[in-house]
Amino acid sequence: MKDVMRRNYHLLILLFPVVFWLFCFFFLPLASVFIYTFLKSGLYGGVEWIPTLENYQRLFDGLYLGILWRSVSTALICTAVCLLLGYPFAYYLARYRPKHRNILLLLVVVPFWTNFLIRTYAWILILRTEGLLNSLFGAVFPNWSPVELLNTPLAVQIGLVYGYLPFMILPLYAALEQLDMSLLEAAQDLGASPRRAFWHVTVPLSLPGILAGSMLVFIPTVGAFLTPDLLGGGKVSYIGNVIERQFKTARDWPFGSALSFMLMGIVLVGTVLYFRALQGSEESEAS
Repeated sequence: MKDVMRRNYHLLILLFPVVFWLFCFFFLPLASVFIYTFLKSGLYGGVEWIPTLENYQRLFDGLYLGILWRSVSTALICTAVCLLLGYPFAYYLARYRPKHRNILLLLVVVPFWTNFLIRTYAWILILRTEGLLNSLFGAVFPNWSPVELLNTPLAVQIGLVYGYLPFMILPLYAALEQLDMSLLEAAQDLGASPRRAFWHVTVPLSLPGILAGSMLVFIPTVGAFLTPDLLGGGKVSYIGNVIERQFKTARDWPFGSALSFMLMGIVLVGTVLYFRALQGSEESEAS
């Protein structure tokens, strides 16, 4: 009994720094934001300690529901595009010669060596009317008239795909690199074509990587505000930009907190669906 108590005591000592850190810098701020959602905004900013449900009622306004749908649909499109671009690259990377594989992995990670803000500003130089892209097309096609790409939803989508594509490639590579090639050979020996073996063997076995990459892309893009603000020019509102303006410009902290919790709920639902799908894939593999 004393040994068990001593073991639990040592375990508590080891866990105390982590629990203390999470309590002070995660749970307490989260609890304060949650409390703000039930309070009224002050006339000149700040918070009035008057209980109300008005902030949650405003969430069902058609304007904010439309912005939310735009943010979610943009994140879903970004996730799908990253999957379509990242899967072939990750598959090729996993099958490439180990001698040069690390070089390709380094190329995937190299963009992280530069600040995300600087990389986003670089896309402004590329997509603007007098930018690199229009200049390149003008040099190839003499009758080319410059196209307004900057400050459009397309520019936002390009910036999001560029910024979060590595988050899709790396989990996919981790899943595909562990793939047992003998399973593909067995499928082909049983009469399956390479395409059929790919869809019925490779894709199901790489499903954990697909789900992990999709979550790593969807969660940050659904609440992104920097890329839409810089590449969208503020012409199209996304939920991340609306939350930022509520805290910095409108000074309506209670409503901004309610919007934040709504976004958190969407992310939580996506995370639960991810774990259920992952559990289902593991059960199917085990059976």
